[in-house]
Amino acid sequence: MDLGESSNLVCKLSKSIYDLKQASRQWFHAFFQVILKCGFTQSPSEHSLFTKGIGDDFIYLLVYVDDVVLAGKKLHLLAVVQDFLQQHFKLKILGPLKYFLGFEIARNNTGISLSQRHYTLQLLEDIGCLGKKPAETLLIASHKLSAHEGELLPDPQLYRRLVGRLLYLTHTRPDNTYVVHLLSQLVSSPRQPHLQAAYHLLSHIKKSYGQGLFFSKINNLQLRAFVDADYGSCPDTRRSTTGYCTYLGDSLISWKSKKQHTVSRSSCEAEYRAMASATCELTWLAALLSSFGIKVSQASLFCDNQSAVHLASNQVFHERSKHIEVDCHFIREKVVVGFLKLFHVRSINQLVDIFTKALPSSMFNHFVFKLGLLNIHQPPA
Repeated sequence: MDLGESSNLVCKLSKSIYDLKQASRQWFHAFFQVILKCGFTQSPSEHSLFTKGIGDDFIYLLVYVDDVVLAGKKLHLLAVVQDFLQQHFKLKILGPLKYFLGFEIARNNTGISLSQRHYTLQLLEDIGCLGKKPAETLLIASHKLSAHEGELLPDPQLYRRLVGRLLYLTHTRPDNTYVVHLLSQLVSSPRQPHLQAAYHLLSHIKKSYGQGLFFSKINNLQLRAFVDADYGSCPDTRRSTTGYCTYLGDSLISWKSKKQHTVSRSSCEAEYRAMASATCELTWLAALLSSFGIKVSQASLFCDNQSAVHLASNQVFHERSKHIEVDCHFIREKVVVGFLKLFHVRSINQLVDIFTKALPSSMFNHFVFKLGLLNIHQPPA
């Protein structure tokens, strides 16, 4: 049918189906209306999380597209919600949570482990790294990846797909985050050294493919974070790298490695900007934990740069800090209201070095142990 160039006709979507841009949005809207009728409340900090209070008990519902996880202390309350959902949707009940979106969940009387063992093995097989010798380190410590050195790859899509799969693996492998962060900055024009670095990382991953997170049953629910910055580490832009990790008690719950948006004039300034990012994360986590009925009145932030700690605590603007953006100074506001408590930590005890730089194998293994990562598929030494 020829409508001509001047036609003002438009198509109206009457039914959402897969592969359309609006399909997932329309599905979530329909699901949202149903669970509201069931008495759930959407978390203001995470829109895919819903909570429902029944007396002193709570039920938690997490949704990702059409995959739903229900959690609570009493099984009969979960069964009521499950029956309600079955009245409105066709469900496939998979039983106790063991596998979700590529994550493998295992429980015992000491806690819960979260890993991507099957996903990792599939990745190694697809790339052809199962027969390679495992590498001791993620990246050669003296190796600085540059966006302009080396021969361009004839097929950049191969590199981009690989980096995408590695990014998904960092959900349970924080020890790989720094190198994947470097590789992801080079996807626009990947070169031969970048692909070699990705293969080297895969060789290291093969050494501990069953490793993952562990959440201890015994936990004091104290929110704390470690933060660091590698000053001027980018060889192309001389921007610094921010790294932080946050704990709830002794369990690692979030982490990040990211190049800063602007060049810092000093290591103190770079650390201060990193502290601002970590403070944002702590503020969000405190709000998220409130959805679970956990009230966080104060969080601890550990930094190995005393100048940055003093700058965050001092309300006076100095000549060398006046140019720092105002939004960074909200750290001071959090300190004043009592939410944030700052501590200096010795560099030798700074866990976040694993998120800001390539480390020797002995130091790297030490920090992996300190992070609390666990390989339940490997027999204890």
